[in-house]
Amino acid sequence: MSRTGVEAERRAGWLFSAPALLAIALFFVLPTIASLALSLTDFDIYALADIRNLRFVGLDNYAALLADPLFWTALGNTLWFVVLGVPLVIAISLAAAILVNERMVAWRPVWRVVFFAPYVATLVAAAVVWKYLLHTRYGLVNYALDTLGLQPVDWLGDPRWAIPAITLFVVWKSFGYAMLIFLAALQTVPRELDEAARIDGAGWWARLRHVTLPAIAPATGLVAILTIVAMFQLFAEPYVMTEGGPAQSTVTVLYLMFEEGFQWWNLGTGAAVAVVLFVCILAAALLPALAMRLLHVRRT
Repeated sequence: MSRTGVEAERRAGWLFSAPALLAIALFFVLPTIASLALSLTDFDIYALADIRNLRFVGLDNYAALLADPLFWTALGNTLWFVVLGVPLVIAISLAAAILVNERMVAWRPVWRVVFFAPYVATLVAAAVVWKYLLHTRYGLVNYALDTLGLQPVDWLGDPRWAIPAITLFVVWKSFGYAMLIFLAALQTVPRELDEAARIDGAGWWARLRHVTLPAIAPATGLVAILTIVAMFQLFAEPYVMTEGGPAQSTVTVLYLMFEEGFQWWNLGTGAAVAVVLFVCILAAALLPALAMRLLHVRRT
């Protein structure tokens, strides 16, 4: 192909990509830059009334944020959601994908719909239903425990149980999407490898460990990254189910940003929380990518 043809293809590529790039710039890049700039000011409800009240404060918002015990509480709660939720989502979604991918399982399309249905359910409505299911006196969960002779648990009113209870709801709500990713990956695994391992005498666990899991490692990394990002962005679940309680035990970083920005109208501080959250998400999401890269280098 001539140089003129290459230049024409390049221009056509930029032309077709322009609408998407423009949308990314308008709705992602510019708001990010604006949030960073806003975090360096004392923009609050008074500045909303009169822009002359706006002052540049530099890193004062970040210094005040790092000195705020509530921020560290929110960060610790968020990390608990990540530590508890990410392994559960990966394990349950992978198990569900393996189940619906088995040729011997009957009604596989029905199982796919059943597993994926929670993901498409309305978040707030599902959270309200789970809130009643976990009710201390009238919830079905404690009714089942009472039937078994166990004491009822204050799932959403006890700081020891609030995060695990919300995590279970989040896992139930989100594992269906991860299941589809694993299912697509499993269908790309050559069946010849599995049959060869079966002929060699490998059992189900050995085939899963040495054939299936290495083949779907990129999908596992993708699910891990997506789940980490989602766990760092938890807001609606604790807002609806516990309103950040009890004793601020379910306040997340995003919940703190909402309170600072839209409840107390400290928009500069809220923007600083958003920037810190972005840095945390970026760092946490890079860890699985780095681990996959090191694993690939070791294999090659």
